[in-house]
Amino acid sequence: MAALHFIYSTMNAGKSTALLQASHGYRERGLETMVFTSSKDNRYGESEVVSRVGLRTPAHTYTESDDIMMMVQDMNKKNELSCVLIDEAQFLSKDQVEQLGKIVDEMNITVMAFGIRTDFQGELFEGSKYLLAWADRLKELRAVCHCGSKATMIVRVSEDGSIMRSGEQVEIGGNERYLSLCRKCFYKGAIGS
Repeated sequence: MAALHFIYSTMNAGKSTALLQASHGYRERGLETMVFTSSKDNRYGESEVVSRVGLRTPAHTYTESDDIMMMVQDMNKKNELSCVLIDEAQFLSKDQVEQLGKIVDEMNITVMAFGIRTDFQGELFEGSKYLLAWADRLKELRAVCHCGSKATMIVRVSEDGSIMRSGEQVEIGGNERYLSLCRKCFYKGAIGS
């Protein structure tokens, strides 16, 4: 039975790798998938999902104004889809998350959305907020803080390594700009060595 899944974590927990594994699992069985990633994340190039371990697959990019349901309907006419996979789902709009629910409910296609729950200030991203509210299934991927505790927060660091507490919500970067911390280290401002 189709369902809307939200798989979330902090940075560097394996979200993209999990997405790629899920897509491979469907395709290996002869089932079609459609992979999306946000146009905002161009760290590794455009129109593909790339994991930190080097796995990659082509992807359709979306902006916050794109009609994802229409894109899925068009693709489903060509190839019957079994699963839609969304990377960087935190960048989805409220309307797009609603569209994902309709893809599940009206088209009977499973949707797996992978993303970060909160930003570097501990605030929910719009896409994550509505996925947490409306998803049928939630799964947290575990990341580890430098102190050994479960990392649930993200902190942005400047070039000199100091913690940034203000700025735009979205500033694309990887391990050089963001660190995953437990809540205690997040509030203490302890980023380790």
